[in-house]
Amino acid sequence: MAKILLLEDDANLNETVMEFLTEQGHDVVSVFDGHEAQEKLYESKYDLLLLDVNTPGINGFDLLKEAREEEVLAPAIFITSLDSVDDLEKGFASGCDDYIRKPFVLKELKIRVETLLKRGFFHEVKEFIRLDSTLEYDIKNNSLIRDKESVSLGNKEAILLKLFIKNEGEVLAHDRIYKHLWDFDEEPSDTALRTYIKNLRKIIGKEKIVSIKKQGYKFVTQE
Repeated sequence: MAKILLLEDDANLNETVMEFLTEQGHDVVSVFDGHEAQEKLYESKYDLLLLDVNTPGINGFDLLKEAREEEVLAPAIFITSLDSVDDLEKGFASGCDDYIRKPFVLKELKIRVETLLKRGFFHEVKEFIRLDSTLEYDIKNNSLIRDKESVSLGNKEAILLKLFIKNEGEVLAHDRIYKHLWDFDEEPSDTALRTYIKNLRKIIGKEKIVSIKKQGYKFVTQE
């Protein structure tokens, strides 16, 4: 499940979308104006941005353009009543990944959100992310490489590593990790999580995954 920033100044639509996505298991932070959205963007990292365009303060187009310039890589969907080709072109030029026109049915929103979340890294021009002098992460293939050789990872460890890399430097709470690591029909386990963390540390180095007491874990790279 994902952490989503929702910018929508229509109170009724904001509440409807927030409740719907929360029911899908997502962690939704909702705001009503562009300035507040801007503050939230730099307070935390998000897996997805849902942005209205005509909003008080900063409009959605300008907000996303500035965010992309500051290397905010999270995928973004504009939700707007604007429907001209020029508006569409402006939206994609500002850095969005999808566009949904009002009015829309919630099922359509669900499909678009899930489609984007299934992809890997966004707005990342590099093909590889260097973790240290011998390790790098292949973004396209979601694989770990050591000295040009692929490193075998268990399924959970692979998911966990990708989550850590996408949120480097951010403390990830246990609940957030649970939502990414276990499917809805699986039972999360702190004991199992510690095992996956231990396994991953053996492969990438203990110092890269920092335990933050009573908060969670933080991933850091050592150049």
